Amino acid sequence: QLQLVESGGGEVQPGGSLRLSCAASGSIFSIYTMGWYRQAPGKQRELVAVQRNGGSTNYADSVKGRFTISRDNAKNTVDLQMNSLKPEDTAVYYCNADGLLDNERRAYENDFWGQGTQVTVSS
Repeated sequence: QLQLVESGGGEVQPGGSLRLSCAASGSIFSIYTMGWYRQAPGKQRELVAVQRNGGSTNYADSVKGRFTISRDNAKNTVDLQMNSLKPEDTAVYYCNADGLLDNERRAYENDFWGQGTQVTVSS
């Protein structure tokens, strides 16, 4: 069974930094995109940053220049370095993996989500 396990959330003051990590485990040959989404109370889940296995990235405009996504394709992990955090970054952050092939090169039908990790930015 494929799982995404996140770590690294917490509470930090404005201007501080946090690093989120996510590891995918199970029958995995390759993952096309890995990334991070977030959902604040009363709001829809939104993309924060994604990285494709070739290295290209997409960031939400609100985090450009402050957040950096990085992944290790061999280890099926993805990290999110968050600097200069703002109160509006407060949300539950979810790891996502999409476009997966299992060890027999069969495509998974669905994408996968982690359980979520809380990030709170508050003074």
